[in-house]
Amino acid sequence: MIVVRPSAAVGFVASANTIIGNTVLYGATSGKMFAAGQAGERLCVRNSGATAIVEGSGSNACEYMTGGNVVILGEVGDNFGAGMTGGMAFIYDEADNFESRVNRESLQLFRIAHPHWENKLRDLVAEHARETESALAARILNHWETALQHFWQVVPTEIIPVLDVPLTLEDDLSETA
Repeated sequence: MIVVRPSAAVGFVASANTIIGNTVLYGATSGKMFAAGQAGERLCVRNSGATAIVEGSGSNACEYMTGGNVVILGEVGDNFGAGMTGGMAFIYDEADNFESRVNRESLQLFRIAHPHWENKLRDLVAEHARETESALAARILNHWETALQHFWQVVPTEIIPVLDVPLTLEDDLSETA
């Protein structure tokens, strides 16, 4: 596990600043990384199994991703998810501009619509808050019902039919009928 957070003595808002560089977790295969701040460009490119939680990212995040999970609690740059064929991402889009920054060629966007995915996301945000002492993560958790409405669940089109848990409760109920 990697945890990156600024010292409590710093005089800036961590979630509004880049604290890790470009190509972080390039080709990652496992493990977890928590960063109480933003990542540079090309976060989790070719990620095939790691979990990352950051508070913003530059362009080309999750490019060619084949596995793992990424949670971004803030703005992302352009061309998000280009060539992404596996894994899953959750994007907190309070500014309501993520749809214009995602590469929709092979991806589907959903609001969180199944308790399983909501619980998974909440657990990751809570773990991020514990590990990094992130004020942003704490705020999101304290206002979870409202914050949840701002999250996108990003899923490669080709893996939707093989997910262990459907994306919506309605899909789950129709499979058991």
